[in-house]
Amino acid sequence: MNQAIAEHLQASYQSASRIVAVEARTIRVPLERHTAFATRVVAARDYTVVRVKTADGYEGIGFCYSGSRAGALATFAVRELFAPMLLERSSLEVEGLWREMYQESLLQGRAGCVLRALSIIDIALWDRNARAAGLPLSRYLGATSVDRVPAYASGGYYVDGKTPEDLGEEMASYVEMGFRAVKMKVGRLDPRAEEARVRAAREAIGDDVLLMLDANNAWSDVPTALEYMRRYEPYQPYWIEEPFSPDEIEAHAQLAKRTPVTVATGEIEAGRWRHQELLDKRAAMILQSDAAVCGGISEWRRIAAAAAAAGVTMCPHWFHDLHVHLVASTTNARYVEFFPDDQVLNFRRLVDTQLEFAEGTLQVPTGPGLGFGFDEAALERYALDAWA
Repeated sequence: MNQAIAEHLQASYQSASRIVAVEARTIRVPLERHTAFATRVVAARDYTVVRVKTADGYEGIGFCYSGSRAGALATFAVRELFAPMLLERSSLEVEGLWREMYQESLLQGRAGCVLRALSIIDIALWDRNARAAGLPLSRYLGATSVDRVPAYASGGYYVDGKTPEDLGEEMASYVEMGFRAVKMKVGRLDPRAEEARVRAAREAIGDDVLLMLDANNAWSDVPTALEYMRRYEPYQPYWIEEPFSPDEIEAHAQLAKRTPVTVATGEIEAGRWRHQELLDKRAAMILQSDAAVCGGISEWRRIAAAAAAAGVTMCPHWFHDLHVHLVASTTNARYVEFFPDDQVLNFRRLVDTQLEFAEGTLQVPTGPGLGFGFDEAALERYALDAWA
């Protein structure tokens, strides 16, 4: 191919991928029944959803959970901080656009809603580019022949009137669906009551199913965490998730030294630098980095590469529709977190296609990009504002 032809093709690609619109809106989906975990009660979930359109007519979508209230903060960051930077730029310049957006956000926030806004846009860019290439996102990211990936069933929330026996029945129902790994919430009650819940779960699922425990930042000091862990350890949990606030990295490291249970964390952690501290301090052997939180697909892949070098496994948090692609294309990723119904992860109500699952695995989508779109009627039903 001579230089003139190469330059012509490059110009054509750049023209086709020119970003002509970045639109966002805020969606609030109420929970049918108020649900609790260790540190708070959730009555509704706010989501920011984004679509990025290019000159050739392709469109990519992005999304994140933006809190149980004030989700419009992330939407505002998309509209006012980042969208003006992207117009007339090429969607193919994903890494360069990431760097520029991050630099622009230094004063507004390198974590929280601002980085979630950046994450949403990054996801939408990758989605658009994969759709334009006619490839599933997993294949666009480099997956080879992976058709299915392992998943664990996530549940076990606190609900008024729910007994340990009820919890055990819930966990057993996931095993009956074919899941060989299940997760429940811990840390809200006193140690004796918590042990009763974990014991009921283990007895209900048997010894051959992995049992993950999620504390959702329940504890503020290592001695208290150890008091609970000593009660949990006889029931052979696979991991203890988010035992402390994400800022208490040293506490995670100290707990990891003192319990045989693997420490997992990172679901609300932002950026590769904070994740690197977790790795350096051996504070977690499983990272649950969420691409819709940590800085998008671009940053998630950087974090996963660093984790691989440290012998650490990736088991991303939430949004199975997104993370199924990342687990399928990442050699040191093991599980996708899967919610069998739409009661807690009610984002499921906002999309037009649901993942297929069987025998504890998820089918990797074969359609272009993420393999699903927004259900526009559902967005209209729950929207707090219009596309803008």
